Amino acid sequence: MMFEHTDGNPVLELSDEQSWRLLEGTKHGRLVVSVAGEPDIFPVNYVSSSGKLYLRTAPGNKLAQLTINSAVLFEADGILSDEAWSVVLRGRARVLSNSAELAEVEELGLKSWVPTLKDFYVEIEPVAITGRHFQLGDQPERGF
Repeated sequence: MMFEHTDGNPVLELSDEQSWRLLEGTKHGRLVVSVAGEPDIFPVNYVSSSGKLYLRTAPGNKLAQLTINSAVLFEADGILSDEAWSVVLRGRARVLSNSAELAEVEELGLKSWVPTLKDFYVEIEPVAITGRHFQLGDQPERGF
């Protein structure tokens, strides 16, 4: 994906559409949950569909925390030799339990990366999305 930095600024704020395209083209990120004001972060693989993100998980801290407090952050990024990008999504997470919803998500082909049982599907519905694209390079000399 090509990004045009028209003003010469190495940091470009992305539109919602550009940010979503990056999320749709990526399959890994980090999920941030919070319980009692304490944040926790988990690497996850995911799939996007119809403007939502889906991941699988097993019983444990991640699942327990997002059922207590559904407000989550999700971050994905990419780094190449001369450019990078980062997208942060604020959303609401819920564990899917309706059999029709589960059947739809199963069709997306989301597979666990590690050979462990991950029987729970989580849907993240976005509230807000922000993205940035970076042109990488050395720090400029300071003019005196």
